[in-house]
Amino acid sequence: MSEKRCNNILVRGVNWIGDAVMTMPALRALRHSEPGKKIKLLVEPRIYPLFEKDPNVDEIILYKDEYRSITGKFRLANMLKKNDFCTAVLFQNAIDAAIITFLARIPERIGYSRDGRGLLLTKPVPFDSQSRRLHHIEYYLSMLDKAGFVTKYSLPWIYMSIVERLEAREMLKDLRQPVIALNPGATYGSSKRWHTERFAEVAQKVIDEIDGSIVILGGPTETGIAEEIIKTMQTHDVRQSLLNMAGRTELRELVALISECDVLVTNDSGPMHIGYAVGTPVVAIFGSTSPERTGPAGKGNIVISKELDCSPCFERKCKNRDLKCMDIITSGEVYEAVKTLIYSKRAVFFDRDGTLCRDAGYLNRMENLEIFPEINCLTRLKEKEFTLIGVSNQSGIARGLVEEDFVKQVNNIFIDKYGFNDFYYCPHHPDEHCSCRKPEPGLLLKARIDHNLNLKKSFVVGDKETDMLLAKSSGAKGIFVKTDQDSFSENADFVAGDIEEAVSIILENS
Repeated sequence: MSEKRCNNILVRGVNWIGDAVMTMPALRALRHSEPGKKIKLLVEPRIYPLFEKDPNVDEIILYKDEYRSITGKFRLANMLKKNDFCTAVLFQNAIDAAIITFLARIPERIGYSRDGRGLLLTKPVPFDSQSRRLHHIEYYLSMLDKAGFVTKYSLPWIYMSIVERLEAREMLKDLRQPVIALNPGATYGSSKRWHTERFAEVAQKVIDEIDGSIVILGGPTETGIAEEIIKTMQTHDVRQSLLNMAGRTELRELVALISECDVLVTNDSGPMHIGYAVGTPVVAIFGSTSPERTGPAGKGNIVISKELDCSPCFERKCKNRDLKCMDIITSGEVYEAVKTLIYSKRAVFFDRDGTLCRDAGYLNRMENLEIFPEINCLTRLKEKEFTLIGVSNQSGIARGLVEEDFVKQVNNIFIDKYGFNDFYYCPHHPDEHCSCRKPEPGLLLKARIDHNLNLKKSFVVGDKETDMLLAKSSGAKGIFVKTDQDSFSENADFVAGDIEEAVSIILENS
């Protein structure tokens, strides 16, 4: 980063939904590398909803249609001048981004030196064979790293409100569990689309063999594909087994719907990237494109692709006119992948401080650890084959008040002595806006994958409102344990006097 003081940073975002999702870790890294700076994101209106609630962005500037003409670019540049940007970070590869920031006279212009725009950048980042091979998440992070910013790998995360989650849950409430989402479209071209009849075969198996249900997703131009799938299927109880949402959702609604489904079956597409960015297990079908570059990130996803001499070709339409890379992917193997990602185990998630042990503020000394004697009642849950998981916010680590090894040592006491299966904690400062700090559901989503858990059949027990909001965000039932500090929660499903009563509530409602 240059030594010049920079208070306003412009980020030119990308134009496609999937690519936009893959820039999220780089945007987060930029925020952490430049604390206190104003970050303004320039994106097209259709991308805006992805970042609508993103705390890593201070302001969103819309790249409207009126800016596409030559005179429009000058108008946009003049508008940007008024923001006093001293740095522009160009995630978009096009020369258009460099021209506009050059016209806006932004002193420092950073981006990959490609598409003939190198001379317009003050800090061109070489685009070499290594850059070309990177997964796109690493591609954007690498650009920042080479430009001198401090970067750290993370997974994309789309921020949602509790209200959005609950509204999506309401839309799916009449469907049988598990709910499998199908995304049979792909904007780029037909070479990225698995056969419609194969999607229908997978849907039929879900309904007939595991008594689940199907949600069909897609944009306004993909309603015909959805209707073709429905015509191919033979289902009698449509209300409880099938919901066609193709062409019926705005982008924020689509994000929330995907987050509420148990598995997403999809082509390489924007919704595929949304899937792993909200923590939904993904079965991704790849034909002409490369999962090494644009595949789903993180654990708990399955990619199905075939190695052929002609793939990946990155063509919009198959030049061989046979689409063999998709032909040889059967509905049977996709269905088996779906079954692998359907989790059935029940869990109880426990907050630590105030619920399992006395809340000592920032617990950092073993002599201050006072575990409640009622904890021995948790054996009743183990007898009923519940998985016991601890989930705890530990910002004291980031604040320098608690040693991380000490946190692990305390958590291991619950595992070794009281039968917990695992213990997860968030070590980050609240200002980092991570996906793992309660009430964000990141810790529960990680536990789901690690322990094959069905969150909708699980419980969260805690003494804070954040614990109850965590339960709501994940679809679990929340049990609020009353303490001297708090005795009421407006978001709890149940209220208990202590963990012993909480155990009784769980057993009565399972």
